[in-house]
Amino acid sequence: MRTLTLVFLSFILFACHHPNDKPDVSGIPVKFTITRFERDFFKIDTNNLAQGLADVNKQYPQFFPFYIQEILKVRDFGPSSYPVIRSVLSGYHGINDSIQNKYKDLDWLKDELTTSFKYTKYYYPDYKVPNIITFIGSFDAPGVVLTPQYLGIGLHQFAGKNFSVYKDPQLVEIYPDYISRRFDKEYIAPNCMKAIVDDIYPDSSVGRTLIDQMIIKGKQWYLLDHFLPGTADSLKTGFTAKQLDWVNRNEGNIWGYITTNTDIYTIDPSVIQDYIGEGPFTRGMPEGASPGNIGQWVGWQIVKKFADKNPNLSIPQVMATSATNIFQEAKYKPK
Repeated sequence: MRTLTLVFLSFILFACHHPNDKPDVSGIPVKFTITRFERDFFKIDTNNLAQGLADVNKQYPQFFPFYIQEILKVRDFGPSSYPVIRSVLSGYHGINDSIQNKYKDLDWLKDELTTSFKYTKYYYPDYKVPNIITFIGSFDAPGVVLTPQYLGIGLHQFAGKNFSVYKDPQLVEIYPDYISRRFDKEYIAPNCMKAIVDDIYPDSSVGRTLIDQMIIKGKQWYLLDHFLPGTADSLKTGFTAKQLDWVNRNEGNIWGYITTNTDIYTIDPSVIQDYIGEGPFTRGMPEGASPGNIGQWVGWQIVKKFADKNPNLSIPQVMATSATNIFQEAKYKPK
């Protein structure tokens, strides 16, 4: 009887997979902390650097080594690395002040992530929700990182789309305007959940055909959609409202262009790059109207079509279905 009850409950838990249904997650407990590592790091007295670093290391034993080695790229930590760390403390002091002023508290973020983590636990009950830690790194450091102990948020990549430092010519080379416009508050939670999605369903698309890559990456957005129901698609995709309107109105034309001008089974990286990955627009499509990474968006539509045709499949089952089977069963023919 206990086994039958558990099976029945599991069916109820996983049967619904349309994000618009917004399953009731109010009873799902989620606990995590948000720790402000950067506040303690930038309190270090550069005149007493060794002791300050030792104190922060003692306070954050699970994150400090990662921060030094992976974020600051200091491989040989010791006295010889002190000049680099001292330059970070002094050079980013004003940037830290600006970011602290923008993010005096993160209660709003905890609320947003709590809701998203509830959805994560709804679909993946065994997933361990990570604690959150914020940091400030060099501007080429990632905005979100996942370590064994933490989900780290690099606030240097969320200082605000009009933050003057982002307009520096050297940074513009790394982060053109179509990327840096996303470096703002409303993108923090979606980027965090993208990291969770990648943890649950790692990207296995490298070396695969174009259509496989589109669908594999589309599955990631499909899962993200369920972790962030009700969140604007612009925040999940990074597309502008104008670009989203264009893709939604031209879905059939987009698919027609791809299938007419490209072998969807190609493994040529230069061709695949035209459709997958960051870009201001898609080559061969209207500049200003079309977004980059249109392949992932199309893949997302294919996955949704497949899921709609298989309503009894759970989210994990959809995610476990091969790209080939999804494409064959979806019979994707948008108008």
